[in-house]
Amino acid sequence: MGQPTQHKPHGTPVPLSGRALQWVDERFPLSSTWKAHVSEYYAPKNFNWWYIFGSLALLVLVIQIVTGIFLVMHYKPDANLAFASVEYIMRDVPWGWLVRYMHSTGASAFFIVVYLHMTKALLYGSYRKPRELLWLFGVGIFLALMAEAFFGYLLPWGQMSFWGAQVIVNLFGAIPFIGPDLSLWIRGDYVVSDATLNRFFSFHVIAIPLILIGLVLAHIVALHEVGSNNPDGIEIKKNKDANGVPLDGIPFHPYYSVHDIFGVSIFLIVFSAVVFFAPEMGGYFLEYNNFIPADPLKTPPHIAPVWYFTPFYSILRATTSQFMYALEVGVIAYVALVVLKTRLAGAVKIGIVIAGAVLLIAMFIFDAKFWGVVLMGVSVLILAALPWLDHSPAKSLRYRPTWHGYIYLVFGIAFLVLGYLGILPPTPGRTIVAQICTFIYFGFFLLMPWWSTMGKFKPVPDRVTFKPH
Repeated sequence: MGQPTQHKPHGTPVPLSGRALQWVDERFPLSSTWKAHVSEYYAPKNFNWWYIFGSLALLVLVIQIVTGIFLVMHYKPDANLAFASVEYIMRDVPWGWLVRYMHSTGASAFFIVVYLHMTKALLYGSYRKPRELLWLFGVGIFLALMAEAFFGYLLPWGQMSFWGAQVIVNLFGAIPFIGPDLSLWIRGDYVVSDATLNRFFSFHVIAIPLILIGLVLAHIVALHEVGSNNPDGIEIKKNKDANGVPLDGIPFHPYYSVHDIFGVSIFLIVFSAVVFFAPEMGGYFLEYNNFIPADPLKTPPHIAPVWYFTPFYSILRATTSQFMYALEVGVIAYVALVVLKTRLAGAVKIGIVIAGAVLLIAMFIFDAKFWGVVLMGVSVLILAALPWLDHSPAKSLRYRPTWHGYIYLVFGIAFLVLGYLGILPPTPGRTIVAQICTFIYFGFFLLMPWWSTMGKFKPVPDRVTFKPH
């Protein structure tokens, strides 16, 4: 006798899409990645609109990459052809004008969104423990973004592109000993020329975007490892239910994904309005001098970088020979403050005094131009030190003394004033205002270990405060 026939149980047939997903999941962690970073990533339930700018920055990055790919198809990185190729894109390539304006507007939009994203971090202490590395990745993104914008600015080969690059590259010549050789190495020639254009094109199209994408991925992975901060500055991972789900968290999808889609819609309306009706934005997004071909024999009457660089450029211009005396007094006062008002070990204090003395001697040896370049660089790099400068008991500005908010306000105004002054030609009066704002800018950071602990703090709740809409 034969064996009895075995009948397989008939279940619900798995659809083709389900079988395809299962096939992929067996070979690549698609579903688990989606769950870990989107559908089962629990974000604080008290997010406000300040938290939209991270998603918007990612959107603008995609816009820049896609439009950049289409521009590269027609652009010629040749000093004799670059300007004409941009005009060809604008006039003869179908929809080329739209792609070019989206790319130029996207550059300014990127910095607007990133500056607002960093403002949120300042207000709510998003750089504090355990997010120090997350913040450092963010500062790295900001530096890469500045490099990307600088290298890309030369590519249209207009008057302002040419002379702006000439001025900025020449700044490296102020560095003692290696400056002239460094400037020559960056340019690839004794003046900004075809060699400079080619290497800037390579960095703008290949090198910096790869670094930028890598840093963005690291930023997102670090964010999802430690969890998102919130307006209360409370760690929601400290309060979980029996299943390990944060009591004050909600899944990113669909709650915040819908929230972000609405914010993206508003952003795209504003972005489209600028692209179609005011792509030059009065000369701030696209300078009028840049619609004139580069002429090495004719210098524009006033050379200034694009608006998003001007706060730091203004710090550079504010560093004059007279300003150096104020800086020397500031160094002496700061060293005295550290020695008298901190509980550091005696050996550390002696080291700080020696470092201050060396710095003062160096201020007498090297000229103001060199120190202007140093201050311009330090004004950006000092952002990386924020997690170790802020000693406030409360992360969020909500629970700090009211007057802390005014310090942030004064700092913000000083930053905006520096940005505005950097666009204008220098005058004695504007230089004095820029010097005052430079002291406010650096004072905000260098004095933070003291002022951030002063005043009467409000009690920080154990759970997030949330009012449903």
